[in-house]
Amino acid sequence: MFKKSFITVFVALLAMAIPASAFAAGGAIVFSKVTEDHRIYKEDEKVLPPKAPEGGLFAVKDRHLNQLTENPGDTEPSFSADGHTIAFVREGDVFAIRADGSGEKRLTSGAELDSRPLISPTGRLVLFERRTAAGAPRDLYTVGINGGVAHKVAASAGDEHEASFAPDGRVIAFVRTSAVGTGENDDIYTVRPNGAKLRRLTKTAGLDEYAPNVLNTTIVFSRGKNAEGPSAYADIYKMGIDGKKMTKLIAGAGSAYVEDVTANGRTILFRRDQGLWVKQLGGKGRKLSDLPDNAEVNSVFSSDGKQVATFTEADGEQSLSVIDVDTGRRSYAEVVGFSGGEVTTKIGPIVTWQPVPHRH
Repeated sequence: MFKKSFITVFVALLAMAIPASAFAAGGAIVFSKVTEDHRIYKEDEKVLPPKAPEGGLFAVKDRHLNQLTENPGDTEPSFSADGHTIAFVREGDVFAIRADGSGEKRLTSGAELDSRPLISPTGRLVLFERRTAAGAPRDLYTVGINGGVAHKVAASAGDEHEASFAPDGRVIAFVRTSAVGTGENDDIYTVRPNGAKLRRLTKTAGLDEYAPNVLNTTIVFSRGKNAEGPSAYADIYKMGIDGKKMTKLIAGAGSAYVEDVTANGRTILFRRDQGLWVKQLGGKGRKLSDLPDNAEVNSVFSSDGKQVATFTEADGEQSLSVIDVDTGRRSYAEVVGFSGGEVTTKIGPIVTWQPVPHRH
């Protein structure tokens, strides 16, 4: 006998709750979602197996939710700078589609596990992380936007991850996790997309530098102890793209972790004290929203910096919401309860917001 009681999975698509203009300034918000039904069904007295998972990439814009792909293995979406192309991962390989879900192309293949694709500002390359096996250290590779041979950009005995392109696409900043004694240390490096001019920018014993965001000639990053549990802490710094002139931006009581930086480099989005905050460089920090205790969070600015899309997971519930930076008003785009039932729905933690070209 199968259980008759199961959790109710609820999904609010916000045709009623989101103002018509809520997403207009920032294009579509794209994310992944998977629903699994573990119940056993009967049809004409024949016992049927549980249904296969359903899902894929979804886009929400102007109160409308559209499904872009139908493979539940699709995740980690990333937009091109012009908003026309989405790179994503499907079962260990990198793919690309147009923003409307058409024109699907496989960019990588093979036994390696590829993840975290990032389209270069020029739109010609896709940068991604590659593992030889699950749990193995990551290296950085690039592949052409139409596929082809993958080229190694940065590799070592350590773990290369958290890459970020400079706006002109000429430099990549990334984090290398290296073994130090019985522990590990995170440092920030830069490299050219062709793998040339690898440079180590930070070297601080006992401190980690991570989550780099490149802004022309400046890198904004977190500095502290990158760890799970009570030993973790961080402040937010900036430095030149040459690693010089390091300056503390956000410090004091309560750790501060970089989430995103506006395209013009003037406003930082960060987590602090169970809250999501913004701070203009040279100004004071301001709390945008409260966050649940021990929540997993992933947040990004719209291309004009006026709104924030934020994924939150805490206590068996996931939500995708939009916050107005000026007013702090929150609108929910998707809310899912998923804990422990026979029907489970989960939103992928990576959220990307379609860039919209500035009108002159």
